[in-house]
This record gives sequence, structure tokens and C-alpha cells, in this order.
Amino acid sequence: MRVTLILPARNDSWVVGAASRSTYRRLLTAGVALHEFRGGLLHAKTLTVDGQVTLLGSTNLDLRSFDLNFENNLLLQDAATTADVRARQHQYINQSVPVTLDEVLHWPWYRRIWHNMMATVGPLL
Repeated sequence: MRVTLILPARNDSWVVGAASRSTYRRLLTAGVALHEFRGGLLHAKTLTVDGQVTLLGSTNLDLRSFDLNFENNLLLQDAATTADVRARQHQYINQSVPVTLDEVLHWPWYRRIWHNMMATVGPLL
């Protein structure tokens, strides 16, 4: 199984951006391909699986979205729709820069501490 995540390089919240980056090392070590989108603020929440299934909606993968905001997603099983969403995801990748494990491992200690500190307030975001 191959997993690719496209995350915004610029976030509308510096706290959220730092908290997100606290997970990069674990994700990259697990084999996830990470890309930071440089084409502006990326707010899309899309998932495609095996060319057949698409999940899209407003939900962030956090407790606030699930328990407080009552956000929703749509699950679609349609090859044509999935192909269209996948094409858009490739456009996002083309406007992104890959993040490597080597790069993350060479972040200065103060940057890693900053990201981890911001992650501690993640449940409040």
C-alpha cells in the first residue's frame, strides 16, 4: 500500500502548522510520502483509494472536527469521480515540494522542540 499526504506549506494558523510538522518524522519513517503544497493555502480534504473510492468533505482529522463541529464527509464509489479527484491531487503534487526524512532529521533541535510544544496544544485547536 502506498500513502501520499499533501499538506500546506503555509497554514492559516502557525500553531496548527507547527503541530502538523511534529508528526512528519513518524509519518516518513512509516513510509508515507509527504509533500508540502506551495501554491497557496491548501484546504482540500480528499482521499482516493484504489482508483474506485473517494472521500471528500470538511472534516479535519482531529477531535474538534469530529466531536465539536459535527463536520461531514462524503464517501463515493465511482471510478470516474475518483479519476477526476486523483487528477486534482496530482495538480497539488505538481505545486508541492517533497519532504524527506533526511530533511526532517536535520531540522535544528529548537525547531523540533517548537513543533512538539505546539503539538501539545493540538487537542485544543
